[in-house]
Amino acid sequence: MTPLKFVDLGLMDYKAAWDYQETLFSEVVSARLEVAHEAASAGYLLFVEHPHVFTMGKSGSPENLLVNEDYLRSRGASFYRINRGGDITYHGPGQIVGYPIINLDRVKLGVKDYVFALEETIIRTLQHFHIDATRLEGATGVWLDAADRQRSRKICAIGVRASRGVTMHGFAFNVNTVLDFYHMINPCGFTDRGVTSLEKELGQAADINEVKAKLKQCFAQVFNATF
Repeated sequence: MTPLKFVDLGLMDYKAAWDYQETLFSEVVSARLEVAHEAASAGYLLFVEHPHVFTMGKSGSPENLLVNEDYLRSRGASFYRINRGGDITYHGPGQIVGYPIINLDRVKLGVKDYVFALEETIIRTLQHFHIDATRLEGATGVWLDAADRQRSRKICAIGVRASRGVTMHGFAFNVNTVLDFYHMINPCGFTDRGVTSLEKELGQAADINEVKAKLKQCFAQVFNATF
């Protein structure tokens, strides 16, 4: 079992959480360069909710932000260009954002398999709520009805950074998310596929603490980790 430290940050400003990630990232990189005991932590898993914010990854296209930043501010949303992969996405209340900051050597995964494992974690969590989710070939994240272009919709976006063998950023899982904010962007660059939430699929608000508990349990199973 791989030991990780778990922290639920609650509701936190995006920049404050990003700065905290960078601090933990530096810590895990430094520990990786040392001959660490196997019982020592291999990194962290952070859960957080953010106030309304849009983030654009290194490969993101400005055309995928459909409104100007003044309008975003008028809606109480902020905007950041950040150092993860992927295009533009949205974070907001009711969404579980997961930031695994992990020494990949310790979990014996390359970057591609690491992303696959994050997707598997969300897929297993959704199974608990009797929702059948899958991957979409050529696109990261977790989807419902992925094979049907007209009906396909993303429930979890994934965008990661891996540097010096350590991960940052992670996944954004729509639980009780206000989906109207997605109308301001082409989510992850897609113009022909939809976005959904656990609340929308269930027809009622989900207990976010129950979802967090199941998500943490599934993460531990997939990554063979202990907290």
